[in-house]
Amino acid sequence: MFSFELLGNVLVAGILLGGFYAAISVGLSFSFGLLDVVNIAHPAFVIVGSYMAYLLNTTWGVDPVLSGLLFAVPFYFLGVTIYRIYYESFEKTGTESLRGLVFFFGLFFLIEVLLIITFGVDYRLVKAPYIGTSFQIGPIGIAPRLLIPFLVGAAMTLALYLFLSKTFFGKAVMGVAQDSLAVQLMGADPTRLKTISFGIGIATASVAGALLIVIGPVEPSIGRDYIGRVFAITVLGGMGSIVGTFVAALILGVAESLTSAFFGPSWSLAVSFGILLLVLAVRPAGLFGR
Repeated sequence: MFSFELLGNVLVAGILLGGFYAAISVGLSFSFGLLDVVNIAHPAFVIVGSYMAYLLNTTWGVDPVLSGLLFAVPFYFLGVTIYRIYYESFEKTGTESLRGLVFFFGLFFLIEVLLIITFGVDYRLVKAPYIGTSFQIGPIGIAPRLLIPFLVGAAMTLALYLFLSKTFFGKAVMGVAQDSLAVQLMGADPTRLKTISFGIGIATASVAGALLIVIGPVEPSIGRDYIGRVFAITVLGGMGSIVGTFVAALILGVAESLTSAFFGPSWSLAVSFGILLLVLAVRPAGLFGR
């Protein structure tokens, strides 16, 4: 039965979920929106981040969010290595359009198979004092397992936005996205800029993976559920727009929450993509696209 109390709880849950969606999408916004690298394997790296948080949590009792931050550094170097392989194999030879997509698609399933071999197909979860608890603000119930991913996702999005808009390196990355040749003529190395940026995008997957396992248990194939979502959020927000990515994530989070509450969870993803198609029909560049 409909009630304003129920509606308020659903909207708050959707906003908090949207903050998490921003966390898993902002790395793809970096690689796909700014660097034009269709990293379809990004959700797989998020799942790897979940399992790294699981290992530290079950072995040494490390908080999962802290684990995500700790593994961001090795994830960065992993991203740098993967981009160098991608560049030498495809981008340098001008064959990145189709073969590069196949490369990342294969990488996605390779990671999934390795996770299945290592951890099996059972769901894994972590323990933390804030998981399984909730508190009330008036009639609104808030679960810390959703609030913390929202806060961390918002902070990570803000940090990347400030990095791009306020630092010289960030502005150079934006320049590569707009005119790589002009940046090269100014003495910057576009390949180096893209390598570092791709590494940063993969580093965010470590944090996003930790947030994912805070929200709920994970298993190796769960990354497939997020492939469509992260690309939809990136395109809806506007290619390369960090602010747009966050706003689009909030929109999809609220849309899915409302749909799940009033029509059933099976309709949530369809409604999200319906919103994407509707917005693109009116504004093809996305909400914040140029």
